Amino acid sequence: MRSSVTPTGRRASGGPVRVRRATAGDARRLTRLVRSSRAYEGPYAPMVAGYRLGPDYIEAHEVFVAVQEATDRVLGFYALILDPPELDLLFVADDAQGTGTGRLLIGHLRAEAEARGLPGVRVVSHPPAEGFYLAMGAERTGTVRAAPPAVMWDRPELLLPIA
Repeated sequence: MRSSVTPTGRRASGGPVRVRRATAGDARRLTRLVRSSRAYEGPYAPMVAGYRLGPDYIEAHEVFVAVQEATDRVLGFYALILDPPELDLLFVADDAQGTGTGRLLIGHLRAEAEARGLPGVRVVSHPPAEGFYLAMGAERTGTVRAAPPAVMWDRPELLLPIA
């Protein structure tokens, strides 16, 4: 699915934003976006230290990027696992938060999931992002307990309804 949408809210400079399928060539930019996220500072820093989103991951999964049309700047991205349906990753550049980019990506994810007949998508949220997912209509279903050494904190588990 391809969309050309300008997010609502505070606009980032650069004009219209569209969501497109990620390519292997996007891997470095997406890795940089993950590693530089301020949401993963402090106690969350070990989670993204050394993180790499490789071309093989992009080719094997449903990965989509929000880019400014004029500059091809990546503002955010998400990765959808189809079986079982789960949002594996969703990141928005720090300076693009509050511009509608996250809402645009969730809208695109919903359209992709609906086109595939998925009734809902599981989200295991980064704790500070739970409020965003709730605002997008997700419903809290439980808690995924910490699993040291990979993940040192409990995470909210949500379901994003599609229908």
